[in-house]
Parts: sequence; C-alpha cells; structure tokens
Amino acid sequence: MKLLLVEDNERVARFVCKGLAEAGHTVDHADNGRDGMYHALSEPYDAIVMDRMLPGGIDGLAIVEALRQQGNQVPILVLSALDGVDDRILGLKRGGDDYLVKPFAFGELLARLDALMRRSQVQAADTTLALGDLSVDLLAHKVSRAGTVIALQPREFKLLEYLLRHANQVVTRTMLLENVWDYHFDPQTNVIDVHISKLRQKIDAPFATPLLKTVRNAGYMLTDRP
Repeated sequence: MKLLLVEDNERVARFVCKGLAEAGHTVDHADNGRDGMYHALSEPYDAIVMDRMLPGGIDGLAIVEALRQQGNQVPILVLSALDGVDDRILGLKRGGDDYLVKPFAFGELLARLDALMRRSQVQAADTTLALGDLSVDLLAHKVSRAGTVIALQPREFKLLEYLLRHANQVVTRTMLLENVWDYHFDPQTNVIDVHISKLRQKIDAPFATPLLKTVRNAGYMLTDRP
C-alpha cells in the first residue's frame, strides 16, 4: 500500500514509518497540518494515518473534512491521545473511518489498516462497475468514459448498469424487458431499440472504440473485445 502518515511526534512517526516499511508499504510522512493537507489533497493514497492534533494551523480533523468535502473516500485511521467517548465519536463523525488512541501497539495499528483496506475494497467492488475506459459509480449515479463525464437519463443508466453486470455476454431483448423495464410482453416492442440507440450516442459515438454491439438475431453485448 501507498500510505500517508501525518504525525508531528518525531518518535511516534519514526516508529510507525519503520514498522510500515518493514511490512512492505510505501510511506510518505508530514509532521504538520499544512504539509499534511498538501500531501493528502495532491497525492493518491491507499490509506492515511492522521494524527488529530497538529502544528501548522490545521488540525487532523480539518484535513479529514477537506478530503471528504472533495469526495475523496480514502480510508483514514485517526490517531489521538484524546480517548473520551465524545472525542472518538467526533473523529468518526468528521470523516474518519477508525480511531486509535495513543499509546498504541504497532500490531494493532497495522491490523486496523488491513481491516480498513479490506472494507474499502469490498465497498468499491459493490459500488463501481467498469469495462475498459467506461466506469459507472452506482452510488453517485455517475458515468464516465476516458475521463469524460456522460449524462444519462434514469432508464439509460439502468440499462447501462444491466449491460455492465453482464459484460461480454449476450443480453436478449426479453432479458432487458424483464430486468430493466419490468415488462413481460412482446419482445418485438421498439422501446429497447430507442434506448439502445440513445445509449450508443452517448457512450460510443464520441469515442474511437464502440463498446455496445448488436448481436444479430440474439440481442446486445457490451464488450471491449474485438
């Protein structure tokens, strides 16, 4: 993992950096809030270990809040000598994913980081669908291809989601009617053709490689294969 440690205590920082490096991780370290904010907002990290009380005019929870306001959901473990229940609740409410009280055992910090990463990977798998350079964020209802945001109508979004969940498979008209429209009637209706055409115009027409293909006498397939 690529990690960021924001910790002003030199002894603690040296101890944590050494342990994380020995565990095979890459660690950037900032010893004040200003530098911590810069690193956190400008670099991609797999997880952040954030001390709560920092010099530099910016405390750790302010950095956490800034990340969350930008939509950055990097897993964050808050470190603090403040061990009251209200302190822990505040740390989590401000955007921390976990809260570890000082002094702590390094083994516990490492185990908590591993747990955060497992949780993050499961959430990402559950809420994001992708094929090639096409990506769909199911929570934000955001579609993008090659970095370009694509605006879809609700039914188009549902259609694309279904096709992505069955990527590289033939999807029949009947399957689409039953799962996207909840209809159970004549599959020859042109409602599918109309929506497929609109979807093509948005996710394929502006790009060099088409993804949405018609399989003659069978249905449709969303694929990045030749």
